[in-house]
Amino acid sequence: MSGTPIEIKLFSKKAREFIEWLLGRYPNKQAALLPVLRLAEEEFGNIDDSSVMLVADTLDLSPGYVWGVLTFYTHYRREGDGKYLLQVCSTLPCALRGCDKVQRRLEEKLGIKAGETTGDGLFTLKKVECLGSCDTAPVMQVNEKYHENLDVEDLDELLETLRG
Repeated sequence: MSGTPIEIKLFSKKAREFIEWLLGRYPNKQAALLPVLRLAEEEFGNIDDSSVMLVADTLDLSPGYVWGVLTFYTHYRREGDGKYLLQVCSTLPCALRGCDKVQRRLEEKLGIKAGETTGDGLFTLKKVECLGSCDTAPVMQVNEKYHENLDVEDLDELLETLRG
C-alpha cells in the first residue's frame, strides 16, 4: 500500500445489505473476502488502498491480509488500470496453442508490455494464469468477456472495435 493519505470510502446502503446477505451464506467473514472485493470493485470502479481498508474493516480482517489476497489474484481491477483490461491466459493449453503469439502481437500493437497501461489509459495488458477455458485456447479476457480460439487477425479486429 502506498504511503500517501487515502480517501475514506463507504459502501452504499444497497452494497451493505448485500454484504449482510452474503455473510449469511459463508461460515465466517474471511470466507466472504473474494465476493466482497468484487463488490468493492463494482462500487468504486477498481480496488485501491481505500477500498482495501474498507473491505478489511467490513470483514474484521487486517489490511495486510486483504492486500495479500488481492495481489494474488489478477482479475480484480486495480487503480491505474485502463478502460479495457486485457488478460491473456498463459497456462499450458494456451501456451501449446499460441498464447505467446497473442501476447507479442498485443504488445506490438499497443506499444506496452504485460503489466503496463497505454498512455491514453485505454488498455492494460496482463499475462495471467488459467482463465478456465482450456478447450478454447488461446483465450483472452477483456474486462468480463472471453475471446476464445484467438489468432493474430482476431486481435487486430478486436482492438479496432474497442478503440471505437
